[in-house]
Amino acid sequence: MTKEELGKLYPIKLSEYTTNWEQLYEQEIKDLQTILGDNLALGFEHIGSTAIPGMLAKPTIDILVDIPEDTKLCEIIDKMPDNYIHMQEVTSYIMFVKGYTPTGLANESFHIHLGPKSKHFLWDRVFFRNYLIMNPNEQKEYINLKIKLQKKFKYDREGYTHGKSEYIKRITTKAKEIANSIKI
Repeated sequence: MTKEELGKLYPIKLSEYTTNWEQLYEQEIKDLQTILGDNLALGFEHIGSTAIPGMLAKPTIDILVDIPEDTKLCEIIDKMPDNYIHMQEVTSYIMFVKGYTPTGLANESFHIHLGPKSKHFLWDRVFFRNYLIMNPNEQKEYINLKIKLQKKFKYDREGYTHGKSEYIKRITTKAKEIANSIKI
């Protein structure tokens, strides 16, 4: 399938925040814990816009899973059921999606990101999330950016994501500087 066809099948749709997203996250981590077990799933974080109360978001739940440093890809793939699709083009960590169907997104969709905490680029998403939760004015700026990008890149997920990257990098850097300045 071409990028254009994928864009038409899975367009960028933004939804108002709902507390249901937290419930979906909680249920999904229970499922993932059962699938992966305590030896592979060391911890979980709800990341992305669905983790930020009041945030406009694509209604896909992003979950970050802490895995042991020496985990082999096959250890994860062998355990994951067929309804989780391994995103092979993501090579810097392990990623699965769930809820992507041949006719579009299901009512419940997930992005499962797996990596050890040493992969800072992955775990920095927690700093970004926390900063936006604590800064409502920054949330408004991010919402405005997302609306602008959704209009421009409705059928181009890569363009939409790339359009947010400079903002996310700037806020993450600020959040990490603040966190480092208050460590005891």
